[in-house]
Formats: sequence, C-alpha cells, structure tokens
Amino acid sequence: MNPRDLPLLAALALVARHGSFAGAAVELGMSRSALSHAVRELEARMGVRLLNRTTRSLSPTAAGERLIDQIAPALACISQAVDEANGYRDRPRGRLRLNVPRVAATVVLAPALQGFLAAHPDLELEIAVEDATVDIVAEGFDAGIRFGERLGGDMIAIPVGPPVEFAVVGSHSYLSQRTRPLTPDDLKEHACIRYRMRGSGRLFDWEFEHAGREFAMTVDGPLTLDAPEFMVRAALDGLGLAYVALFDAEPYLRSGKLVRVLADWCPPTARLQLYYPNRHHVPATLRALIDWLRT
Repeated sequence: MNPRDLPLLAALALVARHGSFAGAAVELGMSRSALSHAVRELEARMGVRLLNRTTRSLSPTAAGERLIDQIAPALACISQAVDEANGYRDRPRGRLRLNVPRVAATVVLAPALQGFLAAHPDLELEIAVEDATVDIVAEGFDAGIRFGERLGGDMIAIPVGPPVEFAVVGSHSYLSQRTRPLTPDDLKEHACIRYRMRGSGRLFDWEFEHAGREFAMTVDGPLTLDAPEFMVRAALDGLGLAYVALFDAEPYLRSGKLVRVLADWCPPTARLQLYYPNRHHVPATLRALIDWLRT
C-alpha cells in the first residue's frame, strides 16, 4: 500500500459510517466536494468502485464493504496510538533520561526526587551520573545539567538549583607542616589532590577569581582521584589540599577537621544549568521536571 492511501482509506470508512459525504465532511473539516474527490481518487488508484452513489443515497459496494471491514481494526489501532501519543503531550508519561554531574545529582535532583515522582506516578526517571560532558542528543538523553560550559546554539539552558560554591581545604595535620597558601601561586609548594574526570579522563583545573580576574591553573600532586568524596577523605587523612564543592567539605569544616584556605580567591558561587535541545515541542516529562525544579 502506498502511504498516501492511508488518509483516503480513513475518509472512505468515515463516509460509509455516516452514510453521506456531508456528515463525514463536517467531521473531517473539509468540503463535501473535496471529500468526494478523495474517494474517487482512491477508486481510481485501486481500479474498482467502492461506493454506490445516487442523488438520494450512498452505500458501499461489495468490494467497498469488504475493504472497510478489513481496514477497520487497523484504523482503530492507529486512532488509539494517536490518542496515546497525545496523552504524552498532555501529561507526563513514559521515560525521562537525564545526564548530570554528581554535584547536580546531590544538590538539585536528590532533594526533588521524592516529591516529583510522587506527583507524576506515570513517569519513569532515569539518571546517569557522570562528570564528563557528553553529547546528550547522540547518547539518547532528553536533557543534561552542567555548570556554565559552552553549549551549542541549538540548546536551551535554564538555571536550576541553589548556587554551588567551591573551596580549597586541608587538614590541620597537613597545614601544620607547610606554610599556609595565601595566593594560588603558593600551591606550587603544596601537595594538591587532583581530580580526573570520569569518561573524558581530563584533569580538572582549579578555578580562581580575584579583583575581577578569573583564571584556572593546573596543579601538581602525588595523588589523583576520580571521586570527590574520596578527595575529601584524602584531605582528612592529611595527604594534601583538595579543591571540592563546599557542601562536600562543610560538615568537616564545621567540626574543625578541615580548614579552608584561599577563600578570597575562590570563584563566586556558580549556578547549574539544565539544558536540552532547542525544539518546538518539549516533552511533557521534561516540562514537568522543569516546572518542578523552578518551584
């Protein structure tokens, strides 16, 4: 069957159900003459008469009745499929896939999950936690969350979650054996616990800001890790200085087990961005998440 025949077959079935071109034309939102022409086009393509027409009545021929009976189940399945697809537009249903760094999972998503999933029971949320930036379209994700990386022009970005601050921290035992750094240049004399991003394998540069000037620097040290919680543990054990999200170190700063240094040089708090492809129809699942995070 030619795919172009499908609307013609649907029109034929509707005409037979109404018993007239006029009633079917009203339901389809088209003129009676245009509908009659469509049925004649189908008859011409098939080479068989499908409807008997008189000035007062209309009825299927034997061939037309047989055809309508056979296509009715298929048309019903198509109608049901369209209705279900419209349901995805009207309410959040189905799977929503996100790619986020650990900090976003901790700060933005974890506090929202219980309420969000309870409010949307037909939604299935899948979250991939990885710090390396990925191509969310190529990898099949609906959206991602990142800091202020440069995103493609075909992406929409929305700030989400509270501001996140970073800090350089070390233990009392470590700092008692070294001169406390007063500027980032002093880090050359220190053992820095470096962070290698999973996925990309890239070493994370330590970012600083002072007097309106922002810069990043590569640090040296005997230990490289790929888990921020492990970096905090290493700092607690006196193995060096770690550059971590403040919320990771805050409990130990409050208890006095860690000390913060270079606070005046750390960048201002950063906002995470939820981003997704620029398209006219945002899936209801993603729209629901955006609305939830905004409120």
